Amino acid sequence: MSDTSPDLTITPRSLGFHMPAEWARHEATWLTWPRPEGISFPGAFEKIPAIWAGLAKLLSEGEQVHINVFSPEHEVEIRAALKQADAPLGTRIHLHPFPAYEPWCRDHGPIFVRNENEMAVVDWRYNAWGGKYPPCDLDDEVPQHVAKLLGLRLFSPPMILEGGSIEVNGAGTLLTTEACLLNKNRNPNLTQYEIETYLRDYLGVEQILWLGEGIVGDDTDGHIDDLTRFVDPNTLVTIVEEDPADENYALLRENSKRLAAMHDPQGRPWRIVELPTPGYLENEGQRLPASYANFYIGNEVVVLPGFNHPNDEKARAILQGLFPTRRVVLFPALDLIWGLGAFHCITQQQPAL
Repeated sequence: MSDTSPDLTITPRSLGFHMPAEWARHEATWLTWPRPEGISFPGAFEKIPAIWAGLAKLLSEGEQVHINVFSPEHEVEIRAALKQADAPLGTRIHLHPFPAYEPWCRDHGPIFVRNENEMAVVDWRYNAWGGKYPPCDLDDEVPQHVAKLLGLRLFSPPMILEGGSIEVNGAGTLLTTEACLLNKNRNPNLTQYEIETYLRDYLGVEQILWLGEGIVGDDTDGHIDDLTRFVDPNTLVTIVEEDPADENYALLRENSKRLAAMHDPQGRPWRIVELPTPGYLENEGQRLPASYANFYIGNEVVVLPGFNHPNDEKARAILQGLFPTRRVVLFPALDLIWGLGAFHCITQQQPAL
């Protein structure tokens, strides 16, 4: 790309850029539409397009929605699904010929940073969660297409990173996990110090906090967006498992202990709010990484995955109390979670300038 600078001394941080928090005002949300030829929903794709169409319609009430399309044939299918959902294609929802093999836009899509005058895209390298699901060359190119479309400066750090592995509060703090970012299937030649340096330089953060393991069944090696999320600059929600017999019980207790010992840059403890889990969910003997932490914060709504579990409403009520100016919507996710992700995994916010 013509806007890509090979000079790594020119970083977003050096130009005053930072990654805004997800609750900051959006210009748009980006999605990548799933394909029946993809591997994410084996034997269960039929119900999936309606989820993307319904989500696009819901989000379009408060912001623009941009959708990455694999091919002209794919576009025909997408238009039909959006029409069936009565979604406002062409006015609030827009299609782009930016192909990707799989639909997890949080991880392969553009990560936006901004300063007082400019928006830019950070194009981290992408290897499909440690090389688990090749090929991924098309997915890796999506941020470049988006930056060109929007006419934005593009930064390309020499480090593999998925968007679901990081969580920022927009005020200088980033939260992540050792299980994912220190996994040798991502950046085997980088030390923890070097990884932290790239995070600071390209996302404009100062403080980096580390949790340990991810939830059982998470094929991303422990993404933070299934564990713990910022809901305002000083408050974190974190999932807890009440059943001592559950495999997640001990690892979530350990992460909670770490959170309780953490402080913000001013030395103050974080406000921590607990979210329940939907318990044990499986499909064909495979444990699924179902988590209420995998919600997405839109301009007007918070999209919370629903798992047809008694804790659905409990989680919704907790989040509604934390987002009084937004409507928290329980959106059915039992079909989506078969792909091992939920609504945060399939969305990527484009902040307003």
